[in-house]
Amino acid sequence: MKKFFKFVGFASFIGIFYLGFTTYPKLDLISGFSAKSIASGHFIDNRSQEMIEKGDNDIDMIDLAKNKIEDAGKFAVASVYGLKERKAIYREGLGVTLINDDFDVSKPYLVPKRTKLNNNLPFPYGNNEPKDTIFANVDYIKLNAAVANAFDAKGELKKRTRSLLVIYKDKIIAEKYDTGFNKNSKILGWSMTKSVTSAMFGILEKQRKFDIDDPAPIPEWANDSRKLITTSDLLHMNSGLQWVEDYTTISDVSKMLFQAPDMTRSQLEKPAEYKPNMRWNYSSGTTNLLSGILRKQFKTHQEYLDFWYSALIDKIGMNSMVIETDMAGNYVGSSYGWATTRDWSKFGLLYLHNGNWNGEQIFNEGWAKYTATPTNRSEGRYGGHFWLNAGGSFRDVPRDMYYCSGFQGQMVAIIPSLDLVIVRMGLKEDPNFDFNGMLKGIIESVKK
Repeated sequence: MKKFFKFVGFASFIGIFYLGFTTYPKLDLISGFSAKSIASGHFIDNRSQEMIEKGDNDIDMIDLAKNKIEDAGKFAVASVYGLKERKAIYREGLGVTLINDDFDVSKPYLVPKRTKLNNNLPFPYGNNEPKDTIFANVDYIKLNAAVANAFDAKGELKKRTRSLLVIYKDKIIAEKYDTGFNKNSKILGWSMTKSVTSAMFGILEKQRKFDIDDPAPIPEWANDSRKLITTSDLLHMNSGLQWVEDYTTISDVSKMLFQAPDMTRSQLEKPAEYKPNMRWNYSSGTTNLLSGILRKQFKTHQEYLDFWYSALIDKIGMNSMVIETDMAGNYVGSSYGWATTRDWSKFGLLYLHNGNWNGEQIFNEGWAKYTATPTNRSEGRYGGHFWLNAGGSFRDVPRDMYYCSGFQGQMVAIIPSLDLVIVRMGLKEDPNFDFNGMLKGIIESVKK
């Protein structure tokens, strides 16, 4: 019997040791995710801590974190079992930044200059309410049923759609929000922000200030094979650089988002595994590297901060949008763009109209075509920092659809052949949420 208890005790010790060995390194990431999420949701969208914990943070292991918001100091902290406390601070204009112990919170910082669209026009070309429009070829009964079907029945948490907006011929034909959300709610787009980052290069190209087909302007690559990588390769996620995009483990992407002081360097420092344009590999590090390249196109940090808003975001009236920065002051172009559902739809409309916004060409017409052209080795799934349906991933949706996509099922779908833009924001993605069914139902309600 003593031997049995000794064995049980030893086995328990080994179990506890193994759990600690495998879980403890993750605590920093868990508390980092939680602190960042709590602070962003609260200070950017005015959500309560309870709402964020029950919504955004009810993820396996993330829900282990204990959180605290300090409204007076505009920050949030989180820890797991009292260990690995992390802090995320809010700064007006820059959103929330997850910081480390070396970060000087008293140091002055620059913020982007913002301008609000004020032209007295209705949505989408102004911020006034949209005009009511009835289309004879739209079956509104079928449309409303398809939209309603994207949301949970009362008491359920299966589909977890937060908002759904359908725009046809520049007019809102359907709009619905879940409890606690409305047209003014700012929602994190996660990787949809990648598409915004891509657009900045399209704008620079139109201004003849940048050529994406030139080798990427990175001095650290000048003396090795990486010197052959073009900016276009980076936009296509086809650089051949080493990268692991896995949010369930301690990987390149999780270390970058929740530990790196300067996120633009995480991909920059990786070696080449393949020749450029020979292997498609989705990488958030690549997008933040592109953000760093953008920063170096300007003489000052202020110009870099202003450019994203003056050249695109505020120019098309996405006045709710905030793109958050890392500790080094770089926009986290891979992941941290917040905006209302209506403002996300404006970004989709810009691409639907090939860069033309109410008569002004924001980027060249050819940029939208470049964006929606499949990159090598992606099997028709990816273009220039946009996802594609060219390979038929959504079997009941036109092949010309291309879309912004973000973690947990954020989507801005652009369907040129049907003059449609569809925005869905939520907390479930394929296969737990039926995107093909949702899109199919909406499409079938619009008769050609």
